[in-house]
Amino acid sequence: MANTYTSLFYHIVFSTKHRVRYIRPEIEQRVWEYMGGVMRHHKLTALQIGGVDDHIHALIMAPPTIAPCQIAQYLKGDSSKWIHETFPELHAFAWQEGYGAFTVSKSGLAVVIRYIQNQRAHHQKQDFQAEYLDFLHRHEVDYDERYVWG
Repeated sequence: MANTYTSLFYHIVFSTKHRVRYIRPEIEQRVWEYMGGVMRHHKLTALQIGGVDDHIHALIMAPPTIAPCQIAQYLKGDSSKWIHETFPELHAFAWQEGYGAFTVSKSGLAVVIRYIQNQRAHHQKQDFQAEYLDFLHRHEVDYDERYVWG
């Protein structure tokens, strides 16, 4: 094969440290938009970013040269710096240490986009911890719950 062709989509999920509700509804849109800009800056494509007060979901298209761990680092590091500079009252803000990364097929993109767009409604029925464990089970990820929450 003469060339390399890829179609790589990642659903990245992580929470605020200790799931503190820092991302209030009045700032969330600015946070999601900033994260989209972070992705553009790093030559990635954010198809959808959203979440609620204590966590985010990001659906990202990436080249094969950028690993999911690097995507999470860009999202968390760049946005954390910006949040501290933009919202000084959130001086204690931090993201959790880890993250979840799940692959998504092109045929599944619309479902994941809708899922991210409907986070507020979804979390009226299920909290983040239950949602995250559901993701781990659905994707058959082995984990030790002692280390999931940090």
